[in-house]
This record gives sequence, structure tokens and C-alpha cells, in this order.
Amino acid sequence: MRGFTFGGTGNGLREILLLGAHSDDIEIGCGGAVLELLEANPDARIVWVVFSGEGPRELEARRSAKLFLKGARRSEVVLKGFRDGFFPDQHRHIKEFFEELKRRVSPDLILTHYRQDRHQDHRVISDLAWNTWRNHLVLEYEIPKYDGDLGTPNVFVPVSADASRRKVRNLCSVFKTQRNHHWFTREVFLGLMRIRGLECCAPSGYAEAFHSRKAVVDFTAPRPRSAARARAAS
Repeated sequence: MRGFTFGGTGNGLREILLLGAHSDDIEIGCGGAVLELLEANPDARIVWVVFSGEGPRELEARRSAKLFLKGARRSEVVLKGFRDGFFPDQHRHIKEFFEELKRRVSPDLILTHYRQDRHQDHRVISDLAWNTWRNHLVLEYEIPKYDGDLGTPNVFVPVSADASRRKVRNLCSVFKTQRNHHWFTREVFLGLMRIRGLECCAPSGYAEAFHSRKAVVDFTAPRPRSAARARAAS
């Protein structure tokens, strides 16, 4: 399957925003894609935002972000202290933080939660991402869980075998507080990536999948910025 490419000469991403309700959400949902994005866009600024994490969970979040962002030349990690499981009740305060974030981040790509995710915290972050950035490319990642809410994603990011193993190794070594959950296993993470790899014929056999509710495809040749501005003004 032929795909769109983000990276390389003249086609790189300048700023990437990663949003996760909890300390391991970004890694589970799009950790492999993050590793591939950094490989293709080493100069991109990465803004990594976790909305809930206290005590051991905060320490795990910081350690994990450091591992995943090891190849990033410009990165910022933001950890907030909103109460886990109660995001709908804290909607006003979370919205205010989004407005603050909007003033200093204008991303080319946003990776956030799936809008139909059955976890209430995840849905709040997804809705506010769309509400805050209204002319940006937003891809919604998936997280396997007991609720059985995996949908039918329509965007796939092939992930190399090495990056897939690195993602899972980082998850399982860092997030020790989650090891008692029956879904937090190497087999679950690699298994879902293997299924998504099958669905997009990924060369390595592994991929991560996303939901895109709106995207713009421009088939025209790139124009100089001055010409683009003149055309927009006419």
C-alpha cells in the first residue's frame, strides 16, 4: 500500500504534540510511531504532555518520556496533576490548560486519544484536542483494555521490528506499577501491533493504527512561501 510520507528533505514536521491522559498512554498508543517520527524528523520539536500522574506514576512518566525522546534534539515534557478518573468533573480546569498550551504550541501533527474510547479521561482529552486546534492534523491512537473498545482505524504507521521491541521493552521495564493489570503484558502490546501490521502489509509485520476524522490531501506541487501568501491575498 502506498502511503504519505512525513520526513525527509522539504517534507519534515517542525512540531509534534503528544497528548496522554495518564502516564503510560502515549507510549502504549503511539510509542512506536513516536520512535519512527523521531528517526524521520530529528529536528522536530516534540511536546509531550501527560495530564495525570502523581508519586510513582509521575516518576515513571518522566523516565519513560526520557527513554522515548532519547533521539529528539528539541523536546519538552509537561506533567500535570489532574485527578485520575475524574477528568469530566475537572473539565473547566483542563480546558484552561489547553488554552494556555495553544498559545505556545502550533503543531504540524497532534497524536491524542480515540474519541470513542470508553475511558472517560481519554474522551475528555480527545474532545479538547479537537476543540483547541481546529486547523491541524489530528490522529487518534488506540489503547487495548478490558472494555473492548478497539475500533476500525484508518491510518497505519509501519514500525520496524527493532522499534517495536524497544517500545515494549521500555513499557514493561519502566511502568512497574502497572504490572498487576492483566492487559499490561508484552504479548498484548506486540500482538496488537502485529494485527495492525497485517492490516497494512507492514514490511516488519508490525504497525500502530490511528483514527483520522479529518485530513487534507494537497496534490499540488509545493509553492514558495511568498507565492503562497500572494495567492491567498488575491
